[in-house]
Amino acid sequence: MCPDAAAPDPRTADAERPVFAQLEALGVTYERLPCDPALADTEQFCAHYGIDPALSGNTIIVGSRREPRQFSACLVTATQRLDVNRTMRRLMGVRTLSFASAEDTAALTGMLIGGVTMFGLPDDLPKYIDPSLLTLPEIVIGGGSRSCKLRLAPAELRKLPSLQVVEGLALSRA
Repeated sequence: MCPDAAAPDPRTADAERPVFAQLEALGVTYERLPCDPALADTEQFCAHYGIDPALSGNTIIVGSRREPRQFSACLVTATQRLDVNRTMRRLMGVRTLSFASAEDTAALTGMLIGGVTMFGLPDDLPKYIDPSLLTLPEIVIGGGSRSCKLRLAPAELRKLPSLQVVEGLALSRA
């Protein structure tokens, strides 16, 4: 997996720095997978690099619509959808939620959509995964920028401080 010979985005190093610092600090075992930033969105990434969407994870930032704004990070596979209307509303204790905009996501995480990962996020940002992810043989998730992904055993996610495993977080897309 090699990126095409395009000029690197100057935001890449800044976005990846906290991710790889946390991976190292937590002793997470992973493989770094370079990718073409133009192919970082899940559907294009999986198709181009031959990754099974059931083994590809999306870190999704959701936020309350009312002030004071609250945000959370959630990880589901590309074959699942996040239960925003029930599970996330209950977890966050809010009436209305929406997916964070690209601008809110970048401001909160320092990462661009297509590269957002559970690692390197602010310590006070709640982090949730569905237990079904922990049964996978491996998962490919964002690497902090649109230029790389991370392949790791899902059990490595348990090293994240304050990660909460929540039954019913992910629903089948079917």
